Amino acid sequence: MKKIISAAALLAASTSLASAGNLDRSGQTIAALFEKGTYAELRFGFVKPSVSGSDVAAFGGTATGNVANNFTQVGLAYKQQFNDKLSFALIIDQPFGADVVWPTAAAGGSVALGGTVAKLDTVAFTGVARYDFGNGFSVHGGLRAQQLSGNVVLSGLAYGGLNGYTVNFDDDIGYGYLVGAAYEIPDIALRVSLTYNSEIDHDVGTSENFAPGVVTNTRITTPDSWNLDFQTGIAKDTLLFGGVRWVDYSEVTVIPNTFGLVTPAGTSLVTIEDTTTYTLGVGRKFNEQFSGAISIQYETENSPLVSPLAPTNGKIGLTLGGSYTRDNMKISGGINYTKLGNATPRTGGLARANYNGNDAIGIGIKVGYTY
Repeated sequence: MKKIISAAALLAASTSLASAGNLDRSGQTIAALFEKGTYAELRFGFVKPSVSGSDVAAFGGTATGNVANNFTQVGLAYKQQFNDKLSFALIIDQPFGADVVWPTAAAGGSVALGGTVAKLDTVAFTGVARYDFGNGFSVHGGLRAQQLSGNVVLSGLAYGGLNGYTVNFDDDIGYGYLVGAAYEIPDIALRVSLTYNSEIDHDVGTSENFAPGVVTNTRITTPDSWNLDFQTGIAKDTLLFGGVRWVDYSEVTVIPNTFGLVTPAGTSLVTIEDTTTYTLGVGRKFNEQFSGAISIQYETENSPLVSPLAPTNGKIGLTLGGSYTRDNMKISGGINYTKLGNATPRTGGLARANYNGNDAIGIGIKVGYTY
């Protein structure tokens, strides 16, 4: 049962890189902290989204083209077991990101929003310690340093007087924390863990084309979140696993100085509603070397009116994965197909395009080594 626990954990972590939707990228997993002994891992993911639709009739109803670029994800982790009670992990991931580029009308894209761009890059360094009380309960907590940068272009007739607005956000490092607890019954492969990830504030150097030569600061906050993860044996060599992730996106506001002066008070460059994502899967050990798993991911839909800078709304996905163990090395990977929910990009509260039938394909691979 210990082998199937490890296999399912590997699959869950590797396939979390192979999903798409909103700004969430890594899921902020701390699975490495629960590996046995001293352990290191490398994770890689590639996602190919297809997000397109057509302008509303008022803008001619033309096709928008695919507005979501492919992206890759890399994650690293190292876990040190100091003694029976105390362990520590260093985790590097890319928790949030965006790579949205609307093809221009001249290139056969959207008249309403063609040329609009939203790019966001983050890298987080997390140090987290775990203390095991020896009675099934443990607690964990740590600190996170996060680097953030990005740029936005508002373009197209739907933006009116803001058409052509460009803003660049310099690199900035912000700090946050995480804290949580877990309960385990090793004999039946049961583990339930709950982790809170704090919001992180960034005061980012900002340059806007509406104010040439002027550099100001913009407060950008990445959201807090809760991760509830579980696994339990349900039969010989068979494991049920899953989780719930809630992200407080509604707290995210981006109001650069000049943008805030020319728009109604409180208007943000991007507005996103909170998301809740559910995962449920089954893992099976076939022999001492090979294991497999299948899981379903579901993210609830919110209002179909969405920001053109984050033009998705909910998802449902299927992941198939496998794991190979040899001596101290474990290799796992998965492929994910995600159906993205229908969405209606809007500006000024009015629908500007209609999106439906969109999807994404992702692959993830993970190599772990126990010392």
